[in-house]
This record gives sequence, C-alpha cells and structure tokens, in this order.
Amino acid sequence: MICFKNAQRVEVIPILDRAFHYGDGCFTTARFHHNVLELEARHRERLKLSTERLGLNINFDLLDATFEQLRQHIASLNGTLKVILSRGEGNRGYTLPDHAADLYVFFYPHETQDFQLEVIDSGVLEQVMGLTMPNLVGIKSLNRLEQVLLKKEAQQYGWLEALAMDVQGGVVEGVSSNCFIRINDTWVTPELRYNGVHGVMRAEILNRMQQQGIPCVQRYIGRDEIQNIQSLFFCNALSPMKVVQNFQTCLLEVQPCVELFETLQLNQFNHYA
Repeated sequence: MICFKNAQRVEVIPILDRAFHYGDGCFTTARFHHNVLELEARHRERLKLSTERLGLNINFDLLDATFEQLRQHIASLNGTLKVILSRGEGNRGYTLPDHAADLYVFFYPHETQDFQLEVIDSGVLEQVMGLTMPNLVGIKSLNRLEQVLLKKEAQQYGWLEALAMDVQGGVVEGVSSNCFIRINDTWVTPELRYNGVHGVMRAEILNRMQQQGIPCVQRYIGRDEIQNIQSLFFCNALSPMKVVQNFQTCLLEVQPCVELFETLQLNQFNHYA
C-alpha cells in the first residue's frame, strides 16, 4: 500500500485528524486498470458534490499531482485506489478548524482483469438502516458504522452481499453496493431519497440503460415486493455486476442479468460514457 497526503508520500497520519475523531470527511474507492482510472469523471463529480455538502475546502489539483507521482513511480497502474478527504487536524470538540482540508490517496497495487459477471448467494439482512440527514444522503461519508454492522451479519450467513432495508421497510442497497431488481419483467432500483449511497457504478449503469432504451424505474421498493423478485444484482465501482442466484430459499433468474451485462458492455470502463 502507498499513501499520499496532499501529494506528498507519508507513512503516518496525525492523531488529531478529525477523520479519526469524528469521521469528518468523505471518500471514494476506484479501480486503476491498465493505467486508466475507471469512471474517473464520476468519482470526481461525487467528491466535489460531497465537499460542497460538508463544507470542505479542497484543492483538487493535489489529486492530479498525486496521480502524476503514481505514474512516475509505477509503470503500469493496476489496483484499487481510495481517496479520502478529511477536514484535517483540529482541537477537541466539534468546532470546525479554519484551514484547508487534507486529501489522502491510498493505492493498493494488485493484478486486475477485465470485469466479469459474478454469481453469488444472498438474502435480506435482519438489521435495518436508519434515515439520513438530507444533506448527507448519497455521499460516502467516513462514518460507515451501519455498513460495518451489516457486513458482520452478512458474513454470518456466508453472503458476499445482501439486501439492506431501512426503518420504513424499504429496500435501500447492499452492504457495499447498490442494487438493481427485476420485478414483473421490469428493472427497478431504489430511489435513495432518504438514505444510501449514490454509487458511481449505479449512475453509469442507469446512463447506459437509458442510452440502450432499457427501462429502469427509480422508486420505493417495499418489503412486500421482495417475494416478487425475479432477478437481482449488486454493483459498485470495483464490481459492475454480482448476480444473485440463490436468494433466501428462492432460485432467481440469472439470464436477464447476463443479457443486460452483455448489452451494456459492463466489462468495458475505459472512458466516461
């Protein structure tokens, strides 16, 4: 793992960093594949929106400077990239410090392959998510305690991913992914009005579906509709399609997901569509 802070290589992080004390910041996780940062424009767009919502003063030129250093040191960039924006060091208490925020880049080099469709088992988690402060809906804040607890439950069932509901009884997303569900031969995805992350892969898939004339409705999906699920897949920036075959005690249809994967060319992300 290689870490940069404000485009400078670092080995340690300050103990007074508000990211550690309060989760005061946001992040995004992306993939470098053959020197290309996939869906880069979507990641940047969400980061900028997040800084506006959180009131973070970030110099995004530091991100480009960091990428330039990575390219100078590593001939072929393949691996996982995590960008963390932190409000930086501060005194005890919630009062905001009056200085620019810090931009951290963590790069985890590893071999990458063209995306392939994955088939998994899944189900519905018993723990439910709460409703989020409106200004925080959609962004990936550094407070991920809900996801930590949901992941713990999913692991107990042996599921790589699982559906998470909220306190109102609606489907939200997966533990670390968004979801697309086929009901009554129509694709739907949760509207994410009150909680959830506005994922970059979700946005890309919705855009490609629109370009291909494939209807997909963004709406509330209630618990009573779970029994009507025909097909289901999860997606995030590191995996465009994890298809659920065995769901609870039901066998779901995989072929509609396979056809969608091929139609949308979800193995190709070398440009911003």
